[in-house]
Amino acid sequence: MKSNFPGLILFCFSLLVFAYGYGVLSYRNNLFPITLIQHAMKGAEELLQVTKTKVPWYYTESDRKEKSIVYNPDAIEPGLTLVNGMGADRELSTMVVNQQGQVIHSWDIDWFDIWPDATHLSSNPKSKPGGHILGIMVMPDGDLVFSFEKLGLVRLDICGNVVWRLPYRTHHSLYLDENNVFWVPGQITRTEALENLPNYEPPFEDFTILRVSQDGEVIEEMSVFDILRNNGLNGLLYLSTLQGRVTTVTGDTLHLNDVKTFPRVLEEGVFKHGDIMISLRNINAVMVINPDDLKIRFMTIGTILRQHDPDFIDGNTISVFDNNNLAPDNDGHYSKIVTISALDGSVSEYYSGSDEKPFFTDIMGKHQLLQNGNVLISESRKGRAFEIDSDGEIVWEYFNLLGNGYVSLLNEAQRLPPEYNEEFFKSRSSACRRS
Repeated sequence: MKSNFPGLILFCFSLLVFAYGYGVLSYRNNLFPITLIQHAMKGAEELLQVTKTKVPWYYTESDRKEKSIVYNPDAIEPGLTLVNGMGADRELSTMVVNQQGQVIHSWDIDWFDIWPDATHLSSNPKSKPGGHILGIMVMPDGDLVFSFEKLGLVRLDICGNVVWRLPYRTHHSLYLDENNVFWVPGQITRTEALENLPNYEPPFEDFTILRVSQDGEVIEEMSVFDILRNNGLNGLLYLSTLQGRVTTVTGDTLHLNDVKTFPRVLEEGVFKHGDIMISLRNINAVMVINPDDLKIRFMTIGTILRQHDPDFIDGNTISVFDNNNLAPDNDGHYSKIVTISALDGSVSEYYSGSDEKPFFTDIMGKHQLLQNGNVLISESRKGRAFEIDSDGEIVWEYFNLLGNGYVSLLNEAQRLPPEYNEEFFKSRSSACRRS
């Protein structure tokens, strides 16, 4: 039998040409079936919008059934855990839980109740949740201090009443030094050009380092732009330019996401007591700064990718939450915890996700070095916190479980010191029930 394969190819090609030609004609003259296609496209767009409305980005599908899993009770660092994230129905969720995931205490935090008259903002949130909480701390009296992300710093008492509000766009992290001074990142959106920042096109983000008193007053404000320029690092301000001959940049060029100081409880090495460490996510940099002259004592650039939450380990070493954001989270890619030596700049992998033990969050993420040598890790986008021992074995796991096949964003899990026990919260919150 003689093959008619060339004729078949020619026939198919003719159909494609006809279909394309008629498609163009129907689009220009509104002929059949353009109306059906337009209705279908509109319906798809509406369905997509409904889906986005029903399932915000901070909710993730999950088949998890248990909120808390204890794998090795003898290896867990004792204590309750502060968990901060998103709850059901777009509500903020801040609570203290035990190892079994039972809630010991919680705060009812609502942006619209706490700050209905935020005149320091160019525009106020219009709908729930109002703002996320990043950077949070329980104080010795049971008060809660936290940042509404890029909206302001707040102190609530244990009953949820406002103690003070700082009308400054704080964000990301909160650190308390030995002098009982808070260190927190700040942010100013510049809508006009600044003379000392040529080729910075408004609007752009001007990041600051703030020292804040226990009464919620700004003690000191330091510009990250000024620190980089004064250290001869002007080139780092323009890494986001996309043009060959023009260095114009705009928007969030640096993304400051952590500030803390080197504590007196650690022995000095390269780092000295009071040194300031900052993390600049968008240039993949961590820097340690002398507080006296604001000269950079140590920096690492490009050894980590879109990092968060650097911590001092000793006088010569830091640990960093390396998001390692190279690929989608379903692409077999993993975040990790690394240590970096200030002596030689070497990077060592302390813990990494794997095919057997997945661990990845493209944004956010925290890690806490515990007293017994364990590390508590917050895998934020997966709504998960887990504690590993010195061998990298998971000894405890917690999920911000919503039920109905979803977990919710977990901004941070933080193991509390032993004095913050159940009796601590019970005795201090008893006044709330009487009032």
